[in-house]
Amino acid sequence: MLATSPGARLKAAADGSTIAIPGAFNALVARMIEAAGFPAMYLSGAAFSAGALALPDIGLFTLSELAQQTAWLTRGADIPLIVDADTGFGEAVNVERTVIELEAAGAAAIQLEDQRLPKRCGHLSGKSLVETAEMCAKIRAAVAARRDPDLVILARTDARGVHDLDEALERAKRYLDAGADWIFPEALASREEFEKFAVEIEAPLVANMTEFGKSPLLSLDDLADLGYAGVLYPVTLLRVAMKGVEAALATLAADGTQHDLLDLMQTRQELYDLLGYSSYEARDKIHFEGK
Repeated sequence: MLATSPGARLKAAADGSTIAIPGAFNALVARMIEAAGFPAMYLSGAAFSAGALALPDIGLFTLSELAQQTAWLTRGADIPLIVDADTGFGEAVNVERTVIELEAAGAAAIQLEDQRLPKRCGHLSGKSLVETAEMCAKIRAAVAARRDPDLVILARTDARGVHDLDEALERAKRYLDAGADWIFPEALASREEFEKFAVEIEAPLVANMTEFGKSPLLSLDDLADLGYAGVLYPVTLLRVAMKGVEAALATLAADGTQHDLLDLMQTRQELYDLLGYSSYEARDKIHFEGK
């Protein structure tokens, strides 16, 4: 495979550094993440389910819908994308199909978790897990199905919130033995737990800094000191955007005009610049004139 494959670029970005990975809830936001200088982006199942479909994060979207969103994001921006594939849409052979579709759509990394359906947000109670052996089978299927050996298989364990930290550590080790490239320990409860994971697990680790959850909001520098490869901000941009929409709607309802909101808006020109509007006009002129 070319060194410029999405997975290779993600690995290169995290090589020797800790990268911040914001969640992109649509392609325009993906382009903004890239323009702001971030080296990678994240497609959160929770943000996609809520933002695109107005559905809770309990595994209701389909593989086809996720693959389409993956394609839109990877066409909208050139930075590598980590895709949250939840439980893989079924058993091991279903995971094969999941990897095939998401890799074809441009994913740099595919995240699989060890929850049992109906799944829950990783920071909510009421979750149940598949047996370790079943998750290992899914990981082996994912590894076998990928065409690019640099495509990152990211194994997430929710065992800390269901059992305890020791179970999460043991599962992480088993998942690495099954072929996972990176590990995502969900819902760790303290800085000390993040540190213990980094000490005991010899693989690139991803930390989830989602808001209003069970984990403390550690800084990028703090997690870099602990040795984490990547730090996810999966729903941050969606939450901020939705709060902005809520405030704008209240202003419209109260004032009957958007006049006082103008300074808070992205201008027409800023949007056009982000879209590359002028390049479309230039190409259209070339095509029309045949020159």
